[in-house]
Amino acid sequence: MTERLKIRNPRTGESDYEIPVTDEREIAALAESHRSAQPDWLALGVKGRIDVLKRFQSALAAEEQAIVTALSADTGRGTLAAGELKGLIGSIDRWCALAPGLLEESSRASIAMPQVELREQLDPYPVLGVISPWNFPLLLSFIDAVPALLAGCSVIVKPSEVTPRFAEPIGRAIDQVPELAGVLRFITGDGRSGAALIGNVDVIAFTGSVATGRKVAAACAEAFIPAFLELGGKDPAIVLEGSDLERASTAILRASVSATGQACQSLERIYVHANDHDAFVDKLVAKADATPLSYPDPAQGIVGPLIFAKQAEIIAAHLKDAVDKGAKIRTGGAVEEKDGGFWVAPTVLTDVSHDMQIMTEETFGPVMPVMPFGNEAEAVELANDTIFGLSGAVFGPSEEAALRVARQLKAGGVSVNDAGMTTMIFEAEKNAYRRSGMGASRMGPMGLSRFLRQKALYVNRGATVPIEAMAEGAGS
Repeated sequence: MTERLKIRNPRTGESDYEIPVTDEREIAALAESHRSAQPDWLALGVKGRIDVLKRFQSALAAEEQAIVTALSADTGRGTLAAGELKGLIGSIDRWCALAPGLLEESSRASIAMPQVELREQLDPYPVLGVISPWNFPLLLSFIDAVPALLAGCSVIVKPSEVTPRFAEPIGRAIDQVPELAGVLRFITGDGRSGAALIGNVDVIAFTGSVATGRKVAAACAEAFIPAFLELGGKDPAIVLEGSDLERASTAILRASVSATGQACQSLERIYVHANDHDAFVDKLVAKADATPLSYPDPAQGIVGPLIFAKQAEIIAAHLKDAVDKGAKIRTGGAVEEKDGGFWVAPTVLTDVSHDMQIMTEETFGPVMPVMPFGNEAEAVELANDTIFGLSGAVFGPSEEAALRVARQLKAGGVSVNDAGMTTMIFEAEKNAYRRSGMGASRMGPMGLSRFLRQKALYVNRGATVPIEAMAEGAGS
C-alpha cells in the first residue's frame, strides 16, 4: 500500500490534503522512461520544443483557476500565488526568445593547427532532477525546468512536501501536451523521494536550505553527477551617510517583508550610518506599522501567514535570543497563532549585534534588525561578516558612492539604490558566494547553457602526424 503524507494548511493549521510518497522503484522506472523519451525530444529541434512549450502555456491558462487556488492553499497568499503563474508564463516567453541563439553550434579553424576545424556540439544531460522548495513552489519548480527542457533535457520535479497541492493541476496541464508529458513529470513525496531522485538522474538542480544542500551535494558527489545548488542567505543592506532615507526605507521594507520574508533574497540585516540611524529607524517603523497582515480576510492586507510551521519556531527563537542579549523591539516582535495559522507582523529591532542569531543565521521572516556603523570600511566589514553571500543592497548619497561599496560586498547580486532587484530581473548572470550556493548561474544565458555538455569535434583536413614525429630527437 502506498504511503501517504498529510499536508498542513498554513492559514488554518489543519491537515486537509494528502499526497502519495513516490518510492525509489517508481522513480527509477520514471527516470528510465524519461531517458528513453529524451532523444525524440531533442530531435524536435529548438523550434519544435518552443512550439510544445507554447502549447503548454495555453494548457496552463486553461488550468489557471485550479493552479492559483492550489497555490493559495499551499502558501496562504493570493496575489503572490497568481503572480507565480504569471511569472512562469512570462519565463516561458523569455526563454523561448533566447533559446535559438543560445543553442547555435559554432565552428572555427584551430590556431595551433589551421588545417583542423573545431566544431562545437551541445549535448544536453538526458534527465534533470529538480528538487524545489516551499516558499515559491511553482516558480522555483520551473525556474530550472523551463531552460533545461529547451536545452533538450527531460525533467523530473520533486516539489516540497510542505506545498505540494499545485502539482496536481500542473500535472493535468502537462497531460494536455502529449510531447511534453513524456519528458516532464512531477512526483510527490518527502526527503526519501528526493534522495531516490538523485540516484536516478544525470544532473540535479536544488533550491533550499544550506543544511539540506550539503546533503544533496554529498549525494550528488557519491552518484558522480553535477549539482546546481541555490541555497540560503542573510542578505545585508547598507545605507550610507546622506542617502535618501525615504527611498531606502521604502525599498528595504519591501525587500524584507515581501512574501512574509520567506525568500532567500530577503533582506535580513540592515546597516545604517550612525548619523542617519535614528531617522531611518523612525521611517522604517512607521512604514512597517502601516503594512497590515492578510488576516482575517485573505483578500485583504499584505503580509501572509508563515507557510512552514517549523519556521515559526526558528523566528521565535531568533527574536528571543536577540531580546535576551539586549535588542529592543521597535515594532512587531512576536509570532502569533491566529485560527491555527502562524503570523508575524513586520518587525524592527535595534541595539543588535553580531553575537545574536538574528544577525548571523537565516531567519526567513519579516524581521528587520538595524545596526549603526561609523564609516564605509566598517559597513563593508559587517556586511561581509557572514557564511552567506547570495545578494544584498547598497544605498548612497550618489550612485558612485553606492557602487564603490557594492563592489566590495561578497555576494552574487547587489542592488544599488534599490533592493531586491534579483527577484525582478533575471538577465544578469550571478554566482552565489560562500555557502549560499554552488555551480553555474541560473540567471542570464548560463541558466540554459549549464544544462549542456560541450563536446568538441576535431576535423583534420590536412595530413595526419606520423609516429616518426614522436622519435627522440625528431624535434631538435
